[in-house]
Amino acid sequence: MSLTFHWFLPTNGDSRHVVGGGHGTPATASGRDRPPTVAYLSQIARAAEDLGFVGALTPTGAWCEDAWLTTAMVSQNTERLKFLVAFRPGFVSPTLAAQMASTFQRQSGGRLLLNVVTGGESHEQRAYGDFLDKDDRYRRTGEFLQIVRELWEGKTVDLQGEHLQVEDAKLARVPDPVPEVYFGGSSPIAGEVAAKHVDVYLTWGEPPAQVAEKIAWIRGLAAKEGRTVRFGIRLHVITRDTSEEAWATAHRLLDGFDPQTVKSVQAGLARSESQGQRRMLELHGGSRDGLEIHPNLWAGIGLVRGGAGTALVGSHEEVAERIKEYAALGIEEFVLSGYPHLEEAYWFGEGVLPRLAAQGVWQHPFRTANAPSAQVPFAS
Repeated sequence: MSLTFHWFLPTNGDSRHVVGGGHGTPATASGRDRPPTVAYLSQIARAAEDLGFVGALTPTGAWCEDAWLTTAMVSQNTERLKFLVAFRPGFVSPTLAAQMASTFQRQSGGRLLLNVVTGGESHEQRAYGDFLDKDDRYRRTGEFLQIVRELWEGKTVDLQGEHLQVEDAKLARVPDPVPEVYFGGSSPIAGEVAAKHVDVYLTWGEPPAQVAEKIAWIRGLAAKEGRTVRFGIRLHVITRDTSEEAWATAHRLLDGFDPQTVKSVQAGLARSESQGQRRMLELHGGSRDGLEIHPNLWAGIGLVRGGAGTALVGSHEEVAERIKEYAALGIEEFVLSGYPHLEEAYWFGEGVLPRLAAQGVWQHPFRTANAPSAQVPFAS
């Protein structure tokens, strides 16, 4: 079995510093260093494609550009890379979402993956006109996925749900292939939705022991539904030729965190209703001390960024070993990112992936062993 790696499109802006924000907090000023233009995002996407990443996650929220529109444009500048489009079910009807996904598949050559984000911040949801509480949002997500999946199967759907109602819903053309559904959530009701409806359950980068608990939890729930679920993890990476170089980069990023920005972001994230976000905050407690919470797992990113707040930091060999440690738990897919995203894709793609290939746990998805790689320009 070959592990699967995805990269990230920074539609909130990119920088040699950490671009903070997310989960109801605005992107930090560093996001203006490299604006998320289609040209720049396409450069990252082409690099990821050449290096062997299967897909690229595009986030959702008020802090970034719209994921559907952005990936539709970037897809025209790539050939094989898939797009893991994050979207929130409460903002679009299930029939329209199913139709959008079907159109995306045909126009991109089957390169759509869907990251369903229920939304853990009521204040941000209300800004978009969604006034359900968190548990009801998850219940609506379950109804949404039931409708969408039946539509993708070519069925005519009638549903009178608690939150969603459709009558005589059907698609003129079903997607081929059907997009895989990715989903994350740490609350009990999130687990129920994952067990019933999703293909890949995503967790943020917690220490291995905590990740193992999540995997066992979801596996057990899925088994009760007669289903199996694959598992993925969302992490940042700082990988260099030596451990000393990697940690020097991490410390440079940390030194660039303005204390007032940290205080402001932490105050914003503290009101999050997301259990996953709460678990991220507990890893660092708002302190700059003791940020290496497991060998080569650094919680510093979470001081200024909501959502994924941990990074694998170390030499290429060390990072490869940590990846294998997570893989041994059952993690098959890795959704990675790094600052800046263009350069860090090369550090990982040229430093870590060849080592994993040599150990037989990864192979380039687009290239035969003797095929030359395309030359992708490297931004200065």
